[in-house]
Amino acid sequence: MKMINKYANLIPYLYFIAVTLYWFTDINRSEGITAYPILLFVVPFLWQILKPNKTLNLTLGITFICLSSYMIIAYLSDLMNIASITLVKGFIFYGGIFVFLNFAMSAWIIRNSLKRTF
Repeated sequence: MKMINKYANLIPYLYFIAVTLYWFTDINRSEGITAYPILLFVVPFLWQILKPNKTLNLTLGITFICLSSYMIIAYLSDLMNIASITLVKGFIFYGGIFVFLNFAMSAWIIRNSLKRTF
């Protein structure tokens, strides 16, 4: 059980690494070599996994809470203006999951920052 609790704290970092890698592969298919700077977003999350830093952790958490809050507001405002819901039902469902999962993972990073001793 201790091992599960130890590695459960890494879930938000692995989530953001996976999202960044998916974003990179999606952009790389259409844009080519110009997508490689996207991989730089992985560096702080890898750093937190390999060598945790409380200041970086809190900064990442606050930054992504702000970005996720903005995404929630944008998602909800887009949801209110959609005329035909049947055509974009998949986008609404998967987009909503992505937006709220980002917020939850960001909150988890802040929780780790406040709870964990480095």
